[in-house]
Amino acid sequence: MTLNHRLRRGLFDAINIAIALGAAAIALTAPVAATTLDDVRARGTLNCGVSAGIPGFSERIDGDWRGFDVDFCRALAAAIFDDSRKVIFVPTTASERFDVLRSAKVDLLSRNTTWTMSRDSALGFSFAAITYFDGQGVMVRAATGVRQLRDLKGSTICVQSGTTSQLNLADYFARHGIAHNVVAYQTFDEALQSYRDNRCDVLTADVSALLAQRSRLISPAAHVVLDEIISKEPLGPLVRQGDSQWLNIVRWTHFAMLTAEELGVTSRNVLEQVNSPAPDVRRLLGREANLGAGLGLTDDWVVRIVKAVGNFAESFDHSLGPASPLRFSRGRNALWSAGGLQYAPPMR
Repeated sequence: MTLNHRLRRGLFDAINIAIALGAAAIALTAPVAATTLDDVRARGTLNCGVSAGIPGFSERIDGDWRGFDVDFCRALAAAIFDDSRKVIFVPTTASERFDVLRSAKVDLLSRNTTWTMSRDSALGFSFAAITYFDGQGVMVRAATGVRQLRDLKGSTICVQSGTTSQLNLADYFARHGIAHNVVAYQTFDEALQSYRDNRCDVLTADVSALLAQRSRLISPAAHVVLDEIISKEPLGPLVRQGDSQWLNIVRWTHFAMLTAEELGVTSRNVLEQVNSPAPDVRRLLGREANLGAGLGLTDDWVVRIVKAVGNFAESFDHSLGPASPLRFSRGRNALWSAGGLQYAPPMR
């Protein structure tokens, strides 16, 4: 190697060392960006976006928010604060929900929102889990005698705009050659009112929403939700992309509630189960493995959730199931061990 080569190489090495030292100095002195968990703790409340009112999922009754999606928000607050009341509920419409989340007016959406590819990528959100497996259906008046979708040819259908329901409706009826007329409304309440007023023959939405709203009609038995399903509607909470810690906290809150159901840990026995000798129960409840630390939470975070809200079955039963006016069956939302689709990865 010539002297010039050695000099050039030495100069390059010196430059690379300087760059590395400079980068290290910047890394040490640059402020660390606050996470969503930091923001929530500093604020002292969880801001949770919910639907403006769907029976069994999120509705305000006597000034208090209740429902399956509401329970999930309270479970998160319990995990973080050990106080399920530290939630500010922000009612959102289908058209505004994504702007509300994107602008950080809420920390997550826990409302009837379908997991789709574009929402999980191009829109900049991440779905944490599927808390409710649903499908789109249609409701008609029993007196019409309609029992199959193909009988809806020429009908007028009410739907909420800005939803997957509107897109699915167009896809399904075009694919099957069923001519129809669509009337789209800004809110589901407007679509429902139009159906009530006989301005349309059919109302379409997620089956859960149709059944919930049918329960509020003057004569529920006068209306039929057809058995045919025209789409998959996996519903669940979503957060902004870019904060993996927050995504994990939201995701594993759902999985923790499912696992608690699997292991028989309930709001009534959770404080006793803390002393269980079973390794899987001890891991779940923070007695072994210190799983809470990986989320930035205390090791008893699942104890806090179950004590305040219950396990998945308890939340489902009192909001939607046999202990509620809706009396939904678990169906697809039963645990995998009971023939359903709800399945939690191992907590270990």
